Amino acid sequence: ESKSNLVNINKASKEELMTLSGIGEEKAKDIIEYRQKETFKTISDIMKVKGIGESLFEKIKNNLTV
Repeated sequence: ESKSNLVNINKASKEELMTLSGIGEEKAKDIIEYRQKETFKTISDIMKVKGIGESLFEKIKNNLTV
């Protein structure tokens, strides 16, 4: 499995985040705002961002890295 197709949730641009299923502009901005205060230590930390719950996480988790 190549890492090149993974989105690093600590570093990705808004545009890169928006390539994830179910992540639109608003959620991408929320992810960026969150990480300006807190580093994502594991990919499941993305569920601490408002609007990202378990079902969305299940859809995108295979595309995430930290």
